[in-house]
Formats: sequence, structure tokens, C-alpha cells
Amino acid sequence: MSNFQEVAEAFVKFYYETFDSNRQNLAPLYAKGSMLTFESQQFSGSASITEKLVALPFQKVAHRISTIDAQPSSPQNATILVLVTGQLLVDEEQNPQMFSQTFHLVPENGSYWVFNDIFRLNYA
Repeated sequence: MSNFQEVAEAFVKFYYETFDSNRQNLAPLYAKGSMLTFESQQFSGSASITEKLVALPFQKVAHRISTIDAQPSSPQNATILVLVTGQLLVDEEQNPQMFSQTFHLVPENGSYWVFNDIFRLNYA
């Protein structure tokens, strides 16, 4: 098994760079059994999740990652839980929004896909 923290950091870098440049390209990270909870709304399957992400009401987005925490999530396989916190800047907004996002990554064919994805804006 790869070092779970290294896998998590590489995944997070790829995920947010892709999200910020072309959300449509996130589709291969999700599978038929994937689930996204986005601000209490739930979406199942790659097509539904990608449709939600692409339809978000902003043109420009930039994620600034503050923390990445990871843990192995099963003693039987190499699944990984990843918790990300950071700031989100959309369009021409000058004041960032705080967010947290949790991923449950599943290994397959030398890579990982997202089984669970929970996104939440954090309000003070």
C-alpha cells in the first residue's frame, strides 16, 4: 500500500486543480456507486455528481487549501479517508468562504476513485 498521506496529498492537488480549471474533467474520479453530499443535497453516480459540479453558479473558482488530514479507513483494503479544509474564492469575490470537504477514496487498478464526497461551506 502506498503511503496514505502521500496519496491523499496527490489526490487533493489533482482534484482542486481540475475543479478550478475544468470541473467536467472530474467525472473519471467518480463511479456508478459514488455519492456526493453538497450542502445537504445528495447526488449518486458519476453522471449526476458531474452534472451538479458543472452546474454550480460561478464561472471562476480558486481553492486555497489549509489542511489535508488522511487516515486508512479499512483494515481489509487500502481505502483512505481524506478531510480537507480551506478557502474558496468564486468569480470576482474578494472575501473567501471557508469550506471543508471529506473524501472516501477506493483503490482500483493502481489508482483511486471517490466513493463518498461531502462538501460543506463553514459559516461563523
